[in-house]
Amino acid sequence: MRPDVGPGGPASEGYAGPARLVTGTGEVEVEVLLRGAFQPIDGRYRWYGRIGSSEQVEALVASGTPVSLRTPYGVAAARLADRDPWGRYRITGTGRPPFPVDEGPSTTGREPHLVPEG
Repeated sequence: MRPDVGPGGPASEGYAGPARLVTGTGEVEVEVLLRGAFQPIDGRYRWYGRIGSSEQVEALVASGTPVSLRTPYGVAAARLADRDPWGRYRITGTGRPPFPVDEGPSTTGREPHLVPEG
């Protein structure tokens, strides 16, 4: 997915598709819609999105179980939160997201790249 540029807003990057919530006891297959952007004030990349409705996800939210989100592009620690009126749960993370991002010009002289985990 290429960055979306909105009028008057910064570019955002994202991923939509299949993913897995990984816990210490197993995995839950989910559909996600993710976005993210670099935050220059604190120098961190913050990503967020929604997970499709699922009873298994509801149980993870209720229990407060720590999760990671795995996509075809990588894995990242995440936090599950509020449910919207359509039954989708919010997911957030900080740092390298589980989807490709345009890292911009390199300050090390090397070209940036992402290697899929898996």
